[in-house]
Amino acid sequence: MKHRIVEYAIDYLGEDGRRRGQETCTLSVHADGRRTLRARSEIFDSEVLRDVVQTVDREFRPVDALVRVSVKDRTVGTAFFRFEADHAECEAFTSAEGRLSQRLPLPRRAVSFISHAVSGDVWHGAGIERTDGIGPQPLEPVLSCSPLHNGASGPSLVRWPLRAHWLGTETIEVPAGRFLAEHIRYEEPNGDLFLDTWCTADGDRIMLRMFYPPYRSSYLLRTWTRSAVPPEA
Repeated sequence: MKHRIVEYAIDYLGEDGRRRGQETCTLSVHADGRRTLRARSEIFDSEVLRDVVQTVDREFRPVDALVRVSVKDRTVGTAFFRFEADHAECEAFTSAEGRLSQRLPLPRRAVSFISHAVSGDVWHGAGIERTDGIGPQPLEPVLSCSPLHNGASGPSLVRWPLRAHWLGTETIEVPAGRFLAEHIRYEEPNGDLFLDTWCTADGDRIMLRMFYPPYRSSYLLRTWTRSAVPPEA
């Protein structure tokens, strides 16, 4: 076996600094550059529980994803997503719509997928140009599993176009330690701030810090461990 593992945990903090949720993550990194994220997201105040298994290619473009959402301990829906060069597909069962099948034509392969696991939000701009002062760069197509800010609807395919600003690299401190970070800010097409993000300035792009305006919430990496490549059986 040639994959390696990164395990980490993220705290969700409200405007008052209190912990309003958490996310525990396991990232499998394969020799060919593919990555599979397994994330369990818990939002305490709104009682949202989300399970995500999401795979991306070596350029962090989505390959497939499984998303399951519960609210107040009741199932909202489960969906499987596939992404191809010219389309995306979704097979879902939700409490509101029942069985749902979607096929969405695309002009090119999706750049990124918003699974609403915050650990995956730092992947959206993996392919942008890293030139100081370049200005906003459109990300299209970007797809999401929910049109809601907290992602608490029955999973389905929706478009969510973004623009990315490259703000350079800087050293930051979070509860998990001191890191060299890439700083990228994401906007809605109308210019409204969507996310302010910092991730590790390496190939794994682990989320270090993030700010999300709709909930005035911050997200911080609490713990992390990175394994060596397992020995071959």
